[in-house]
Amino acid sequence: MNDAHLHMVVNHFPIIGIVLGLGILLFGIVLKNKSIINTAYGLFVVAALFAAGSMATGEGAEEMVEDLPTIGKGIIHEHEEIAEKFALLLYLLGAVSAAGIYLNFKNNTKSKLLIYFAIVLASVGIFLAQKTGTSGGEIRHTEIRNETTKAASNTINEEHKED
Repeated sequence: MNDAHLHMVVNHFPIIGIVLGLGILLFGIVLKNKSIINTAYGLFVVAALFAAGSMATGEGAEEMVEDLPTIGKGIIHEHEEIAEKFALLLYLLGAVSAAGIYLNFKNNTKSKLLIYFAIVLASVGIFLAQKTGTSGGEIRHTEIRNETTKAASNTINEEHKED
């Protein structure tokens, strides 16, 4: 398994994990069930761990594809910038979730405050997840690129041919 393959294996879980986690968290709030809330927190922690794995494998994947025709460094750089923001948010959400699990087990009254903080973080995270996933998909799937991305790719490829 090469770096690009490994990156694709681990990079999907943070996106799926945050979406499922938010849904489960909201369901747990409606049912007022700490076990369901802790399950959501657990998903957020695992998503953060997979985000770390995705960030660790991203550089190797970049090295493998950056010089391929129709790709270019600009598209990869845009994906990398958005992915870094998403990963940082997931790390924060993972830490908040770990604290939430701990406070739930201790029956601490501050655990309710963390629930709402986790909802806000996860909501922003879903926006960043969509941007990260789309920009990552555009690297190899030229059919989903928008016109701006296509124009940037063409410019990069023309400059690359001159090298």
